[in-house]
Amino acid sequence: MDPEVKRYLAELVATAGDVLGDDLVGAYAAGSVALGAYQPGRSDVDVALLCARALADGRKRELVARLRHEVLPCPARGLELVVYHREVARSGTPEPGFEVELNTGAGMPSRVTWSGDERPASDGRFWYGLDRSILHSRGLTLAGPPAGEAFADMTPADLRRLLVDALTWWLALPTPPGDEPAAGAEDAVLGACRALVRCRDGIWLPKVAAGRRVIGWGHPASGLIERAIAARHGGPPPGGRTARAFQQGARDGIRAML
Repeated sequence: MDPEVKRYLAELVATAGDVLGDDLVGAYAAGSVALGAYQPGRSDVDVALLCARALADGRKRELVARLRHEVLPCPARGLELVVYHREVARSGTPEPGFEVELNTGAGMPSRVTWSGDERPASDGRFWYGLDRSILHSRGLTLAGPPAGEAFADMTPADLRRLLVDALTWWLALPTPPGDEPAAGAEDAVLGACRALVRCRDGIWLPKVAAGRRVIGWGHPASGLIERAIAARHGGPPPGGRTARAFQQGARDGIRAML
């Protein structure tokens, strides 16, 4: 693990313990840190905390105040923190279900959402079930029981529905006219690859590794995927129109499995 991220995570867990005391029953890294794909300057730090009981508003606010970037500086682009009741984590629900969510960092807009019910559908309610699925299979345990025990996976049908929702959300984002290189198109393509791999092979991979696996299938869009991988290392991103067509094909393929 990146040494700055390792130090930061230790401080974050200690701070959360100060605020939550015995109610903190687990802490886990998700996302690129857990998947071994962290890129300094590009990646976020994704953390899930588990609590023993529902959090009162005062404790939520104290936790957010203590973990904000301005108080505990995040060495990555930003921190994406989600706190769950442990029973929600064990339930396998596709619903957001969180106690509080904090996005904070030098490279991302600050945002706090005080409960899963407050998450607007327009911002995507699919992230959380997918993140918990990744935590179940690949989560990095920082404190508490192993991630595979603390988090349950969803049913295959619920997982596919959320992946369809995720791809539909991506497809609704604005892109430049024509097919000139579009910022973020590489993540759109590789995210679709990750969804395809999860559905076909039953495993969660980092985006680049998922792209390489789809290329290995002999996919007809292998050239597009190669360009998306190269863009993660400084090359030009794919064109927006081409990326959207690839996403739509991935979504339609997963939808056909429902």
